[in-house]
Amino acid sequence: MFPRWSRAISKIYTDSNFQRNTGIIRKCSHTFAYQNYSNVAAAAEPNLPDSAAKTCTSRPEVNFNKMFWSKPCSLALPPGSPQRIEDPKYEGFKRVILKMMLFYSKQSQSIRWANAIYSRVLYQVDRPSIYDVFSLEKTFKTTFSLLVIHMWLCLRRLKEEGNEGVELGQYLYEIYNHDLELRVSKAGVNLLLTKWMKDLEKIFYGNVVAYDASMIPEGKQDQLQSVIWRNVFSDDGSSKPSDATLPLVQAMSRYVHRETRCLLLTDKEAIFTGNFMFTQLENTGADSMKR
Repeated sequence: MFPRWSRAISKIYTDSNFQRNTGIIRKCSHTFAYQNYSNVAAAAEPNLPDSAAKTCTSRPEVNFNKMFWSKPCSLALPPGSPQRIEDPKYEGFKRVILKMMLFYSKQSQSIRWANAIYSRVLYQVDRPSIYDVFSLEKTFKTTFSLLVIHMWLCLRRLKEEGNEGVELGQYLYEIYNHDLELRVSKAGVNLLLTKWMKDLEKIFYGNVVAYDASMIPEGKQDQLQSVIWRNVFSDDGSSKPSDATLPLVQAMSRYVHRETRCLLLTDKEAIFTGNFMFTQLENTGADSMKR
């Protein structure tokens, strides 16, 4: 499963015909998502009592129209930060043994880096703050949707570093896919697990294409907002959010736009080694977000 979809992810970011084919693929992928996502999410969703269904019973009033307007900045962690992930530095006999065991091989290093990058994705997606900020229930559907967004952000940034970045992105995707399989299994879907994973892979592919298409210069002004509404907030495939939900969708759209710019300002070494952090969402107020 992994090699096949690694090649698919690689093709998404290397195909010279991508922009020409985006419109057609996006329509097909959205049709698939509307018809099948609810089935996948329902099967993977654990049965929770009503009292546990909500992430937060009461949230402070937030002016969403004032969020995520701050100037983009590098997300790289400063030297000496306790959150940095450093490769262990061994000397002498231990280093010789590890070298013989291919610990310092390019593949081993790529796997360690991909694990570090994915840990940053999980840190952002698994914490309650992102659900509180955007008034989302923490369900399998919303968690999966947020995983896809942050995976896309990382893959898009890695693509900027050429073939080396695309190759690292393949390792990152394999780690994500393994984690997703564990999440689906933990949610109680053990029967026909392969089928559900294939469906989720197709949804991932369709979402990535849609997010990429929303960022091209020829795209519509509110295209990313529309994609986020369909993929994250909408439960029925409706094309537009309600007046009450619109500020939330707009805020997440600004968040995603800002993170793409912040990642572009983050240097290659920090991106490859996973020594960056997405914008912190804790203690969100009415003011624009700060790191």
